[in-house]
Amino acid sequence: MEYIVFDLEFNQGFDRKLNKTVSDEKCPFEIIQIGAVKLNSKLEIIDRFNTFIKPSIYKDVHPFIKKMTGISNDDVKDAPYFSEAFDLFKAFMKSKKNTILCVWGNGDLKELYRNIKYYDLSTDNLSNTYINVQQHASVYFNNPTGKSIGLQNAITLLELNQDKSYHNALNDAYYTSLVFKKIYSDKIETKFYSFDVENKSKKPTAKRKINYDSIFNEFKKILNRDLNNDEKKIIHLAYKMGRKSKPTKDKTDMKE
Repeated sequence: MEYIVFDLEFNQGFDRKLNKTVSDEKCPFEIIQIGAVKLNSKLEIIDRFNTFIKPSIYKDVHPFIKKMTGISNDDVKDAPYFSEAFDLFKAFMKSKKNTILCVWGNGDLKELYRNIKYYDLSTDNLSNTYINVQQHASVYFNNPTGKSIGLQNAITLLELNQDKSYHNALNDAYYTSLVFKKIYSDKIETKFYSFDVENKSKKPTAKRKINYDSIFNEFKKILNRDLNNDEKKIIHLAYKMGRKSKPTKDKTDMKE
């Protein structure tokens, strides 16, 4: 058994003349970095993967994304396009053993599949069994139902070394693997991931009210400062766009 713990960083469009975020509804979050670590059956890191991706939907890195992740236009200008980066990622994941994907919240799985669909790429040889580490960490820390713990908070509570920056795909994948190893038990079961962004046969469900003040406070803690109005608008839009599709039968949690 091998585990692929991966994380993504995304970009959105930004109209400088109108000073606002713009998005293609078919792919509102374009992947610009994939980071991953491979674990063996003993949950030891045996390999790492990291690549920036040259954006083709939103040509420039959004100002807020640059501020949050540190990713600049220079970082991605000579990077491979998504189709090539995805092939490299699949080659990294290839194994003769059973492979399970591990993520911090289902949001990264959803956006990975949405980017794959946008570019009409094949998901052959991509494992569809996964573990939502954030969900299990939330249970481990006895969080109230519907309240997911953030990655940095989990690392802090577990008293693990924080020698790397957050909001970098490889670093966040590494931190997720540390949490996974720390909280792992035989009770953790894999789930089957099914992506169907265009499934309209479901009956409408009651809308869940989002506590944006709580979300803003999480970002304030991450950035160690207050948010301005433009940043709050971007975060609001990101959560709004992320909730437009329900790609799995399981309750999805955006990564905090």
